[in-house]
Amino acid sequence: MAKKVQITETVLRDANQSLMATRLPYADYEGILSTMDKAGYYSVECWGGATFDSCLRYLGEDPWERLRNLRKNLPNTKLQMLLRGQNLLGYKHYHDDVVEKFVELSIKNGIDVIRIFDALNDFRNIKTALEATKKYATANTVASGCISYTQSPVHTVEKYIEMCKELKEMGFDTICLKDMAGTMSPYEAEHLIKGIKDAIGDMPIALHTHCTTGMAYMTLMKAVDSGVDIIDCATSCFSNGTSQPATETMFYALSQYGIETGLDEKLINEVNDYFKPIKQKYVDAGVLNPKSMATDAQALVYKVPGGMLSNMIANLTDMHAMDKFEEALAEIPAVRADMGYPPLVTPLSQMVGNQAVTNVLLGERYKQISKEIQNYIKGEYGIAPAPVSKELENKILGEGGKPVDCRDEDVKRTGNELKEAKEYLGDLAKSEEDLMSYICFPPQAEKYLKDRKAKEENSATYSIVEV
Repeated sequence: MAKKVQITETVLRDANQSLMATRLPYADYEGILSTMDKAGYYSVECWGGATFDSCLRYLGEDPWERLRNLRKNLPNTKLQMLLRGQNLLGYKHYHDDVVEKFVELSIKNGIDVIRIFDALNDFRNIKTALEATKKYATANTVASGCISYTQSPVHTVEKYIEMCKELKEMGFDTICLKDMAGTMSPYEAEHLIKGIKDAIGDMPIALHTHCTTGMAYMTLMKAVDSGVDIIDCATSCFSNGTSQPATETMFYALSQYGIETGLDEKLINEVNDYFKPIKQKYVDAGVLNPKSMATDAQALVYKVPGGMLSNMIANLTDMHAMDKFEEALAEIPAVRADMGYPPLVTPLSQMVGNQAVTNVLLGERYKQISKEIQNYIKGEYGIAPAPVSKELENKILGEGGKPVDCRDEDVKRTGNELKEAKEYLGDLAKSEEDLMSYICFPPQAEKYLKDRKAKEENSATYSIVEV
């Protein structure tokens, strides 16, 4: 029997998120969805991550309506989302009742695969989302437990294997290794995948990596050789750089080894042909910066994901302080060590990067500490992978101060957030989905809902005049 490796297509979410900050509107790709539906992907990653925020903040779209349209136009394909556990798609922890309702609505509106992670790999922070996924599951629902991959003195192969065992015991259907900075080497992939397979048996393993450092193709091939079941790829014109390896390239390479992917070669090439002029449009408009298409091996040293790097460049440019870039880059590993080696993934990547820039610009370490890092040290995000700096802890908690348990607040089923959102929005909110958008992103959702109401009122007035 031929070996099979399935492919998740990321162009509708992480590929364009990594290359052009999730500025791809639904209207740009609606015309290719029926073709993608027949292409044979394991899943199409199309929602979650930064798409929700970007729809409301920049694109004037209802993220829920986008999801319903995707479901309608991809009836035969598993739709996949990325969920930040107790953070959902925002940047703080939400109470359990809100997390449960969000998951319920995601499945109801069309999501099949929910890839759930916590930035600290504190699995207490993904338990509620898992339980909700199982509670509202349909026949097609897949709960995928996701590990934020990084390297540090405390992130060993043995540690990752133990994490995978824990995810299996929790009841996840699949496990994903999320290498957000593209720093996993072929050597690490081999030892990691083989070790995990030995520990958890036939449970499917997915690998998500980025081409940032130039190692992703080698790493994916070694992972396939070591037994990985699913790999994330992007249609080739939206691949490479800070994105994923190319779908067509991996299909070609795997085919020569007799490895089945289930993909239709003709159709995946049609998908890429469709996206070529779209990519060019955003290159010409300056939305897709050529720098994000390049290989940057310094991420191997600093463990910095591409999105975090571009964000830091933008911030320093705005402050006319790009001369401090190298110094700020070198400060990142020091801040990360002080914080107990958190994986550099949203929201921790932004927090660590911003603090490193602040330390350098002020010429003194921790002279000014962001509110988010103060909350992190207080324990509000969860348990750090390693002990945090005593100096930093004392600065925030005082001598002898103890962090709080983030779950003490998360589990309170007060119901207040949904009720308060409904009372505040009044007739602006037409559904539970509208309420959830507001809870996750209050200013952006309120503006969108007001704009929607104004358009509807203008349209009604226009219709009356026409009659």
